[in-house]
Amino acid sequence: MVWPGHPGVLLGRRAECAWFDRWQDAVKAGRGGALVVLGEPGIGKSALLDHMASAAVGFRVVRAVGVETEAELPFGALHQVCAPFLTALDHLPGPQQDALSAAFGLRTGAVPDRLMLSLAVLGLLSEAAVRQPLICVIDDAQWLDPGSAQALAFVAHRVGAEPLGLVFATRHALGGLRGLQQMVLTGLGPRDARDLLHSALHVPLDEGVVDRIAAEARGSPLALLELPRSMTAAGFTGGFGPTDTAAAVPGRIEDGFRRRVLSLPPATRMLLLVAAAEPTGDSALLWRAAARLGIGVSAATAAETDGLLSIGTKVVFRHPLVRSAVYQAMPPSQRRAAHRALAEVTAPAEPDRRAWHRALAAVGFDERAAAELEGSADRALARGGIAAAGAFLERSAALTAEPAARAERALRAARAKLQAGAYDRALDLLALADRGPENELRAADSELLRGQIAFARCFGGGATPVLLSAARRFESIDTSRARDVYLQALAAAMLAGRLGDECLIGEVAHSARRLPAASVPGAPDLLLDGLTLLVAEGRDAALPVLRKAVSAFTTAELAPDEELYWLWLAGHGAGLLWDDEAWRVLATRLLRSCEVRGAISILPVAAATRAGLHLLSGELLQAASLAETAADVTFMTGAGPVAYAEVGLAVFRGRDAEAVAAIRTATRDSKTRGEGMALTYLQWATAVLHNGACRYEQARDSARRAGADSSVQRIRNWALAELVEAAVRTGDREVADEALRELRRTTGPCTSHWAAGVEAQCRALLADGPDAEDLYRTALERFERTRLRAAVARVHLLYGEWLRRGRRHLEAREQLRQAHEMFVRFGMEGFAERARNELSAAGEPTDRRRSWFGDQLTPQERRVAMLAAEGATNPEIAVRLFISASTVDYHLRKVFRKLRVTTRTQLARLLQGDQPMSADEAGR
Repeated sequence: MVWPGHPGVLLGRRAECAWFDRWQDAVKAGRGGALVVLGEPGIGKSALLDHMASAAVGFRVVRAVGVETEAELPFGALHQVCAPFLTALDHLPGPQQDALSAAFGLRTGAVPDRLMLSLAVLGLLSEAAVRQPLICVIDDAQWLDPGSAQALAFVAHRVGAEPLGLVFATRHALGGLRGLQQMVLTGLGPRDARDLLHSALHVPLDEGVVDRIAAEARGSPLALLELPRSMTAAGFTGGFGPTDTAAAVPGRIEDGFRRRVLSLPPATRMLLLVAAAEPTGDSALLWRAAARLGIGVSAATAAETDGLLSIGTKVVFRHPLVRSAVYQAMPPSQRRAAHRALAEVTAPAEPDRRAWHRALAAVGFDERAAAELEGSADRALARGGIAAAGAFLERSAALTAEPAARAERALRAARAKLQAGAYDRALDLLALADRGPENELRAADSELLRGQIAFARCFGGGATPVLLSAARRFESIDTSRARDVYLQALAAAMLAGRLGDECLIGEVAHSARRLPAASVPGAPDLLLDGLTLLVAEGRDAALPVLRKAVSAFTTAELAPDEELYWLWLAGHGAGLLWDDEAWRVLATRLLRSCEVRGAISILPVAAATRAGLHLLSGELLQAASLAETAADVTFMTGAGPVAYAEVGLAVFRGRDAEAVAAIRTATRDSKTRGEGMALTYLQWATAVLHNGACRYEQARDSARRAGADSSVQRIRNWALAELVEAAVRTGDREVADEALRELRRTTGPCTSHWAAGVEAQCRALLADGPDAEDLYRTALERFERTRLRAAVARVHLLYGEWLRRGRRHLEAREQLRQAHEMFVRFGMEGFAERARNELSAAGEPTDRRRSWFGDQLTPQERRVAMLAAEGATNPEIAVRLFISASTVDYHLRKVFRKLRVTTRTQLARLLQGDQPMSADEAGR
């Protein structure tokens, strides 16, 4: 309803309309964004969206509507949004084309990763918006199917420098839309409510009655229009009873609709029910189904006259509450009849919708419907519709009479629910599967799924005993699968570490050792053998096999699942060998595999692993980019590891408040999740932070806690080096000596420059005279042959401190100057300040300096700049940062302007040296 004399403004919504107008202006100017309109049913959300769409001059507007009865069908709303633009599909990168085509059934292919699909939608809509400003309007978002909801929420969070806007209307806050700009609609004010009520009345009423209706409606526009229609004669003459202020207005409106439906002729009620059960609004389909039920065209007259729906080329209900009221008002037998008629007339080209109607029409067991649903699940899985597949399979199992088939379908449904993150429903389905006839393979699969659910929930020790039990079940069924599950159990035990049952890792190792050796061992087999040997028999027995495993993972052709699930653990093995180059290869390979295959769910682990190497190499800008990527994906998916990269970055930057807050949060998370490996990492990181700030007692205490962990934890070995440094500075010689002895047990058998360098550095700290100097020089020589530049800088610092304490000030200044310059260039502010103080004490006062580059750019600009400097194209950067190519171009133009460069070559040269260019250089 609009203001009299003001057709462009909704009654009582002047401020909201003005807000929309400003938002549209910003979108049209290339500052895309998203809005969420929140409000109860009937409060006017749809009317506001209609106004916005009609006022969007110069925009293309596409609309989608969530429908309650279609919430299980995959990608329905997403197809509504994307269908007009699919002719531009070939403009997207290949993996995105494949993901979108598979999701919409346009072609067969690999199951698309959900976030790769989301990135494809962002690319498609951004491409369309470049041609004409675009607004996507999504009404009743609370009923979107999970795949559509995730993809559209992703776009809403990532849209940036393009004329693209999204507006969601929803009854309640949705997790995927958190953080977006919100508009909360409340009831109309008293004057506007009375004006709207008077416009709906066709007879004059006593003002007391008007006041009573307005109070009853509580400002709800739909209630103001509908409540008078459901009033009795006594009500119109002032015979209202006391207003029930506790009653929910939407419920009262729906009750009114239900009473009106039940007052209609039987044929009209049945026609309304068929329309309510058919979510696409296809009027031809409605009439075909009605004909099956013997309902003629005249049945529509009463419903249309009553204003409940209109039937043209599309079937449109007055409000979603009407659809709900109709469906709930009719008895189950008539609902089943409606769905049966719809199943019979739905075209073969829509087998999933037909199968769903047939399933809802079934009474008791129905093998035909169950089999059709199973086929729908297979199609949904091929399209990446995991949540839909779970719903199809769950209903299929419920319709299955034969116990063994019922159990198998329940098991498949549980697996799909696990992949969709519906863990409680997965466990319920596993209980159903376990009630089937005895079957060893099914029992083993069920136990494995329970372990994987436990692991997905917490990454901690709760999964280990269940996975161990599953592995033992597989021993007599399939040795190869048993080895794979033992590796899963071992990984879970290692992640749980000290926060789990520490005896379990030994039990897993000894059980796995009893398995027959693989006839042709692959990389995962070698990794299992190496790690179980390490646990069961110690380093001497394990290292030769662990080296073979790491080598196999770095050089062999791996299956996609082997890359995605085991490269991180192979990298852990490389860390145990102090093999930084192998770790670099493995971490880079995992990161690229995630990007190429669209395995976004694994990306936080991959990004954190690669970021760790960047930190040790003094490449904090690259580490920051990956830390932000990990945080982005974790936010979007709601799942991910402890914030390793974020913590490491704050620690290496030496920013105390930021680092302490990050460590505190991550420590709480790791304890909640039972992730002991993360706790050891955090204690090591705390020791690094305190050593950088010369707080050696705190560093010693943190390093001792980390160093007390099991020798299968590589971070524990790093902590020993921090402990030696801190204990030497606090005068705890015995502690330092013991830490060095333990460290040498890990470095001695290893042949890498990293191992030799860290051992020489720690021995130098405990040595005197010429021996110490030789060891510092050895450490420098060894570290210089690696890419671990932060380690080189720390040895320069330690060597310079040793020289200054020996009153060799001139030589000390040379070492300390190098350390200071390196730390400043890296952005390691804590260690830079320690080096500056030492340099001043050696007779060379130095001003505080910070890395110039990081201060000029925003975090997103830094990420774009780093990738552009590495040679990535704008579309490639867009894929890796989950933004559109237009947004990349926007940020890159700002980077060039701020840094006074004009080409990517200049940018790369600038970033490699991290020094500002002269005006002459910038102009070349």
